[in-house]
Amino acid sequence: MDPSLDMWDFSPLISLWINRFYIYLGFAFGFSLWICFQIVIRRQDENSQEKSVSKATQDLMTNGDLSLQEKEVFVSGVKIFYGSQTGTAKGFATILAEAVSSLGLPVAIINLKEYDPDDHLVEEVTSKNVCAFLVATYTDGRPTESAEWFCKWLEEASIDFRFGKTYLKGMRYAVFGLGNSAYASHFNKVGKNVDKWLWMLGAHRLMTRGEGDCDVVKSKHGSIEGDFRAWKTKFISRLQALSKGEKKSCGGNCKKGRCKSNQHSSEEMEAESHTQDRLHQRDTEEEEPLESTSEEESDTEDHQSLNSVIDVEDLGKIMNHVKKEKREKEQQEEKTSLFRNTAKNEASERRAMITPALREALTKQGYQLIGSHSGVKLCRWTKSMLRGRGGCYKHTFYGIESHRCMETTPSLACANKCVFCWRHHTNPVGTEWRWKMDQPEMILKEAIENHQSMIKQFKGVPGVKEERFEEGMTVKHCALSLVGEPIMYPEINRFLKLLHEYKISSFLVTNAQFPAEIRNLKPVTQLYVSVDASTKDSLKKIDRPLFKDFWQRFLDSLKALAAKQQRTVYRLTLVKAWNVDELQAYAELVSLGSPDFIEVKGVTYCGESSASSLTMANVPWHEEVVRFVHELVDLIPGYEIACEHEHSNCLLIAHKKFKIDREWWTWIDYNRFQELIQEYEDSGGSKTFSAEDYMAKTPPWALFGASERGFDPKDTRYQRKNKSKDVSGC
Repeated sequence: MDPSLDMWDFSPLISLWINRFYIYLGFAFGFSLWICFQIVIRRQDENSQEKSVSKATQDLMTNGDLSLQEKEVFVSGVKIFYGSQTGTAKGFATILAEAVSSLGLPVAIINLKEYDPDDHLVEEVTSKNVCAFLVATYTDGRPTESAEWFCKWLEEASIDFRFGKTYLKGMRYAVFGLGNSAYASHFNKVGKNVDKWLWMLGAHRLMTRGEGDCDVVKSKHGSIEGDFRAWKTKFISRLQALSKGEKKSCGGNCKKGRCKSNQHSSEEMEAESHTQDRLHQRDTEEEEPLESTSEEESDTEDHQSLNSVIDVEDLGKIMNHVKKEKREKEQQEEKTSLFRNTAKNEASERRAMITPALREALTKQGYQLIGSHSGVKLCRWTKSMLRGRGGCYKHTFYGIESHRCMETTPSLACANKCVFCWRHHTNPVGTEWRWKMDQPEMILKEAIENHQSMIKQFKGVPGVKEERFEEGMTVKHCALSLVGEPIMYPEINRFLKLLHEYKISSFLVTNAQFPAEIRNLKPVTQLYVSVDASTKDSLKKIDRPLFKDFWQRFLDSLKALAAKQQRTVYRLTLVKAWNVDELQAYAELVSLGSPDFIEVKGVTYCGESSASSLTMANVPWHEEVVRFVHELVDLIPGYEIACEHEHSNCLLIAHKKFKIDREWWTWIDYNRFQELIQEYEDSGGSKTFSAEDYMAKTPPWALFGASERGFDPKDTRYQRKNKSKDVSGC
C-alpha cells in the first residue's frame, strides 16, 4: 500500500456519496421554492397593473377624455376652397371657417387661383381632411377668373385615362355653388361640374351639393345668404358626426336611446365600398353622378336585398319590417304634404326684391330705398347746379334744370349685367316681374319726400345759391334711369300718369329687352333706348343679357320705338376697343328705329370692379368721340350734329326735322308738354301729339362748335374754363 495514500482522508467524500439522495432532494426543494416565489411575485405585479389601468381608464372615461374611437383621428382638418368674382364666395368661406373653428378643428381657406391641383389635390386622399368647395358661376356658365385653371385641370383629369376613376378615392368633399337662376341655361353650372368631376375621379361626396341662388324669388331660403346658411348647418352637422367616427349624422329618429348612426357594421362599410366602386365603373361621360351620399346609396342596397330568397322562418320578421317601413313612409308623406302646403302659402306671398344684404349694399352707395323694389338718389349734377357750377348734358341738349331733376326708379331689377354698370351689379336681375309689388302712389310720394330731404341737407352749405335751393325743393323733372329696368314695373303707366299729374316731366330709359312693354307704354316726355352695341356678339359681350333671344328682343324694341310719336332717343355708350369700330352696323340700327335723337357718349369709368374688366384704357377721349360721331353722321342721311357737352364727353345727333330755318330746336317746352299730355288723358288717349308739338329753340351756347363747348355761360364752371376729361359724370 502506498504510504502517500494514508496522508489523505476520503471519509467526507464517501459520506457525501452515501447521502447524495438527500442532497439532491434539498436542491430540488430549494429550486421549487424559488419557482413558487417568482410565480407569486409575478401575479402580484399583474394584479397591481390591472388595478392601475382600470382606475386610470375609469377616471379618464369619467372625464370624457378618452374613448376607443378617439384613439383614431377621423377628421384631421378642413380645407375650404373658393372661386369668387365679386367676393361673395370668399365671404362665405370666411363664415364657414369660423363655424368649423368652433368645433376645434384646424381649418384653412384657399383661393383656387393660388392652388395647384396637379401637385396638391392627390394629397387629400390620405390626409383625412374634409374639403369644401365654394364656387361661383360667372358669365355664360364659365368659372370665375380665380377658379378657371382649377376647373380646366379637373375637367381634363376626369376624362384622362391616365388618372383613372380611383385617382381621388379616399378624398372627402362637399360643394356649394353660387349662381342666379335667372340664367336658367347655366344656373350653378360650375358647382355642378366641380361636383361631377370630383366624383368621376373617385372622391367621396359627403353630402348633397348646395345651390345658392341670387334670385330672391326662386331661392329656397329667400336669398343666397339664406341658402348658404342652410347648407352650412348641414355641413357642420355632418362634420361633427365624422369627427366622432360616425358614418352618418343622426337624423333625430333614434329610438330607445340607441342612435342608428353608431350601428353600422363592417359588412355595411364593405357594401358601401362596393357600391362606390360599381358607380365609378359606369360610363361617366353619359351619366351624371348620383345626387346622394354614399351612405344613402348603401341604404338603397339594403332595401334591395329584401327581394332576395327568404327563409320561411324569417318571413314574420320581414313582414314586420315591411309594415314598419309602410308606417314610416305614410308618416313621411304626411310631413311632405304639410311642407308642400306651407310652401304654397309662402309662394302665394311674393318675396321682396330688396334683401337685407342688398339693402345694406345699396344704402352704403347713397341710395334712399323705397318700399321693396324702388329707390332714389341725388345726382352729382343736381348738387353742381345748386351751387351754380353747371348742369348735366340733358340741360345742354334739352333744357332740363338739373337742380330740379329727381333721379329715381320703380324697379331696381334689370335684365342685363352690363360691363360698364356704374352700380357694380349690386342690383338684382330678372327677366320678368316675380316680386312683391308696391303701389305707384306710395313710390312717388316717398321718392319726392326722400329727394326733398336730400336737397334740404344743402341748406346753408357754402356756394349753394339761395334761389336755386328754393327751386330745387320742387321737382320738375324725373329721370327714370337711376338703375335697373323701370319698364319692368307692372304699373309703370300708372306711375308715369302720376308724374304728369304732378307736372313732372318724364325721361325713361330702357335697355331694349322688353319690346311688348315699349309698345304698350303711354306717352312720356322722352323715351330712351340704350344701344350699347350694334352686333349680336358685341351686345352679348357688353350687356351680358339674361334672355336667350336677346338679339331678337333688341331688334324688336328698336322697331317698337319707331312707332312712338313722342321724342325718342338712341343712347350709344362707346367702349374703346369694344364697340367703336361698328359704324356701318350702327347706321343700319338707326334706320331700323328712326330715333329723333342719338346721344353718343364715352363710357364712364366708375372705378375697379371685380364684376367687370373695364379700365381707364376703355374710356375714349373726347376727340375720339367727336371723330366717331362725324363718321357715323356721314352714314345716316337726315341727321346732323346738333349739340355738345364736352365735360360729359357727349354729343347729340339730331334729326333734321328739328332744324328750322337753319336753327336747332332740340330743347323741350315743358309747359306745352304738360298741356298736351293733359289733353291726351282727358280724351282717353284718342288725342295724340308728336315730338314737334313741344320743341323749343336751342340756345347758341349749347350748339356743337360753340366756344362754350356746352357750358352755360351763367355758370361758374364755364367761367373757370374747366375743360378736363370727365371720368365721373352721369
